[in-house]
Parts: sequence; C-alpha cells; structure tokens
Amino acid sequence: MIGLDTNILIRYLTQDDPLQSAKATTLVETRLSEANPGFVSIIVMVEIVGVLDRLYGVSTKNIAMAVERILQANVFVVEDEQDVFAAMIALREGHGSFADALIGARAVRAGCAETLTFDRKASRLPGFALL
Repeated sequence: MIGLDTNILIRYLTQDDPLQSAKATTLVETRLSEANPGFVSIIVMVEIVGVLDRLYGVSTKNIAMAVERILQANVFVVEDEQDVFAAMIALREGHGSFADALIGARAVRAGCAETLTFDRKASRLPGFALL
C-alpha cells in the first residue's frame, strides 16, 4: 500500500497541471491496483473537499461526485470509508458540510449520544444538537 497526499489526488481529479497531472494519472491508472492500493486518509478526504470548493470553485454536486469516484475506485483504500460515504451523502443532499458530517459520523461511532454545536447548519445533521 502507498500513502497518497492531497495534491496527488487533486492533480488526478482536476488535470490542471500538465506535468504533475500526468504523473498522478500514471500512478493511479498503472501503478496502483487492488493488490497495491493507494491509501487515502480521512484528513486527505477533508482537504480534497476543501481545495475543490475554495480553490477551484467546484460545485457541491461535483465535489460529492469526486468523493464518490474515489470511494468506488478499487485502487484506493479510504480510511473510515463508511464515515466518508455518510459525509458525501450529507454534502450531496445539502444537509451540512462534509467536515461537519464527518465529525458527526465519527462521534456516533465513538459512542457519543450527540455532538453539540453552535452551527445551525451542522445541527441539521443526524446526531447534532445546538448548544
């Protein structure tokens, strides 16, 4: 297994830099496999969503599609895949931010009865409550 940094996946997804995008594409499409997958940490997933949103201005729908594409690829092992999937669904359906949905999903998995917040939008997510 090979760990992957955010910038590798951003270059692969956006194809915005001729040299780096080509290297990232070669890595993902020829070097990685089910037997030798790329590890994508939950931190990398949060960074990907943030970079696509803030730096590239990608729509929420297309960000959710990018996350889903990573989740479905058999050449990636995504840390806490179920939590990432739940956060992707929340993002796609407009229930809250990807990061907030991950916070809530991880809190539930840790046994928390609820996650308290001042964020009204986050409070619409399952398991959240306004303080």
